[in-house]
Amino acid sequence: MKILFTSIVSLICLTGFSQTNLSTENAKTIIGVFFDGMNTGDTLKMKSMMMPNMGMQTAYLSKEGENKITYSRGSDFIKMIGNLEKNTKIEERILDVRLETDGNIANVWTPYEFYMNDTFSHCGANSFTLIYTDESWKILNIIDSRRIGSCDQKKD
Repeated sequence: MKILFTSIVSLICLTGFSQTNLSTENAKTIIGVFFDGMNTGDTLKMKSMMMPNMGMQTAYLSKEGENKITYSRGSDFIKMIGNLEKNTKIEERILDVRLETDGNIANVWTPYEFYMNDTFSHCGANSFTLIYTDESWKILNIIDSRRIGSCDQKKD
């Protein structure tokens, strides 16, 4: 059933995003499908939104107060999500979506809050670089910032 659902979502996304003009609503859907896959451990759903060679970076302030950046591959991230313990719940809550486009490239900016097992972990912002391929819009790169303890959390 999971494979059937992923196939249907992928087909809808390929059809729905096959135009070169990317709207904010379509960008929200692409990012939403990616994060829904991440939050549920559905790596096939995540991959359906990614370029095969997607890159990832994280910018953060170390405990010693130094600015740091880490580099990884999307494939490593997929493996990490796929290897999470079944009882581990992760959720990235997107707070806003801002879109800038020029032809076949787009940048999507999304402030977020991250929760692990329903406990607030950190916040920051994601910057997605999307590229229009011959089939659809795909995520080429993600860089995120991470802040711990300096977040203005929303109270539910």
